[in-house]
Amino acid sequence: MRFGLVGTGYWARETHGPGIQASGNELVGVWGRDAAKRAELAEALGVEAFSSHDALLEAVDAVSYAVPPDVQAPLALDAARAGRHLLLDKPVALDSGTARELCDAARDSGSRSVVFFTARYTPEMRSWLDELAEAEGWHGSWTEWIASNQRPESPYKDSPWRQREGALWDIGPHLLGTLIPALGPVSSVAAVAGRGDTVHLSLTHESGAVSTATIALWGPESAYTWGMRVWGDTGISPAPTPTTSAVTALATAADELAAAVSNDTEHPLGLDFGVQVVELLAEAATQLGRRRTQ
Repeated sequence: MRFGLVGTGYWARETHGPGIQASGNELVGVWGRDAAKRAELAEALGVEAFSSHDALLEAVDAVSYAVPPDVQAPLALDAARAGRHLLLDKPVALDSGTARELCDAARDSGSRSVVFFTARYTPEMRSWLDELAEAEGWHGSWTEWIASNQRPESPYKDSPWRQREGALWDIGPHLLGTLIPALGPVSSVAAVAGRGDTVHLSLTHESGAVSTATIALWGPESAYTWGMRVWGDTGISPAPTPTTSAVTALATAADELAAAVSNDTEHPLGLDFGVQVVELLAEAATQLGRRRTQ
């Protein structure tokens, strides 16, 4: 399948572009709003630099988006209406209405979609989730994800949208993308704000399980931690430490999107799931008093 790449930043350069090229698909070209950056990235990847998003859409079957969610959503809506297949980054949008509009447009045009919850495309995470499903009897989970994006070496330290939206919208999708398959759909969410962008979440699952999580994107470096544990009748099961590269995970996502197109099926991590995640995050944002006005 012929892919176009939208975005010229770190994630596009280091993950999306190389990931598509490592897959069984063809990367045709790139587009971004900054002409110099798109030319530089196109040269690095050995592909064409397109002059507009519309021109890119005319040349490809699918588009991979590596841009902030509020930039991604309107562009992906145009792509969906044009019948292009979508490899979206998480979250798919920053409000429920826009997410549902994008999902409806994709459904109407027959556009297939995959949302890139990075860990969900790694063999270690898939094996762990399979083990949880086989054991059953899980009652809840604890998650403590404290990142420190302000570190000088962090590629995200100057990301405006992450500075603006914080942990809820950047880490939150990864959290839900893992906990929903681990413990089942979420029936309710309760959110409490902590210091800075810290958010404390309590999620009640339809299974009766309750998970709790503390997430922060701009926490102190000395407090950095990244752990999730599920507990139940058979004991405690910690989530695996990631070993698969983001590039390999992206290649898997691209190949699975191509397979969904070929088989004319919906991917389990497509827009339907992406909308569920946005709706839960939007509810949490409302409780935190951070409701968006779009």
